[in-house]
Amino acid sequence: MSTPIDILVVDDEVGIRSLLQEILEDEGYTVRLAQNAAEARELRRARLPAVTLLDIWMPDADGVTLLKEWKAAGELTTPVVMLSGHATIETAVEATRIGAFDFLEKPIGLAKLLATVERALKASEVRRARPIDLSALGQSPAILEVQMRLSALIADRRPILLTGETGVGFLECARALHEPNTPWVQLESGQRLIHSPLEILETARGGLLFCPEVALLSRSELRSLGFLINKMNAYGVRIVCGSSEPLGLLSGEGRFDPTLYALLSACSVLIPPLRARRSDLPALIDRYALAFAPDGPARLTPEVRSQLENAPWPGNLIQLQSVLSSLLLASNDVVSVEHLQAILGDLRTEEPAPRPQLPPEFFDLPLREAREAFERVYFEHLLGRESSNMSRVADKAGLERTHLYRKLKQLNIRFPRRVASEP
Repeated sequence: MSTPIDILVVDDEVGIRSLLQEILEDEGYTVRLAQNAAEARELRRARLPAVTLLDIWMPDADGVTLLKEWKAAGELTTPVVMLSGHATIETAVEATRIGAFDFLEKPIGLAKLLATVERALKASEVRRARPIDLSALGQSPAILEVQMRLSALIADRRPILLTGETGVGFLECARALHEPNTPWVQLESGQRLIHSPLEILETARGGLLFCPEVALLSRSELRSLGFLINKMNAYGVRIVCGSSEPLGLLSGEGRFDPTLYALLSACSVLIPPLRARRSDLPALIDRYALAFAPDGPARLTPEVRSQLENAPWPGNLIQLQSVLSSLLLASNDVVSVEHLQAILGDLRTEEPAPRPQLPPEFFDLPLREAREAFERVYFEHLLGRESSNMSRVADKAGLERTHLYRKLKQLNIRFPRRVASEP
């Protein structure tokens, strides 16, 4: 290697530190050693390592606490691999939720160690070299915020959950996360999860597996998806799931596995609806019109365009494409306002969003869990009703915006922060 790659090993056992140093230096890496959290902090401040191997159990502060500290300070910008000889599954899940790249059990095999380090370095390189491109969805501040959020997650090997209304662009976001020249697998049938999960992983090895609507999966299919998530790093597979249903509410009702929800919600991104980013509509209308007819954009008069740009679009991109298809494929004539209104009739007024109902099981929860479940349902409902406009959500909730952002972060509810600037 012309430029040695720096790896930080943090472990209180001198034998483990020496062994990892010997193995990694034989591979050409530069290795720095820390025996506790204090030394790890000092070494990271001096020079940020390309990869950190972090022991969970240490005398002054455990690795999970240190991981949380780096996450809170915005310093979790390079992969961290957790090490432990006697950690529970809950500890591994917690570390993954916080932002750990992977988890290795001691004693650590040579091949597995080197493979994990290589994957971590590759993920870090991808993050630096390949920015996310969501131009297919638009250039509004709301979409640019989603683009930034996805770019921040691209080096993270945890599953990514895309949330929002039906038709907002889950497929386009998943395609943007897909690395060129690698496998793309879209899960069309949940039954395949049950019958051939390892075959799915092998087909998607080194690429991306996309599950369009995770809330539609049965309990058995969800268990198989959890199995795939636990194996995804071994196969180098990125898993992206979409959900137009509120998984927090479904989990509280017992209709979605809470452990799987915890895994998915750790890296979730809210995709805003069309009505929250109307500045994207002119370009989207032109793009879809051109796809249906070479002269499609020219056949849309200013009056027709105005109505298209001001319709509420509850079905978002899917509905916009469907309407333009009906308008342009029916004939070769210029589209009339009357023809458009015949199609848009039920879109000219929006129905009020139904209020969420608390399930009977809610009242069996301990107070702390019940309060958190209620707050999640409450804020998810407000975000959907107010089209993620943070000013209106803060006003409805009676909170200062800074308090609102802090509360949403505490509940792990993701949102595009600049949606409020949209008309």
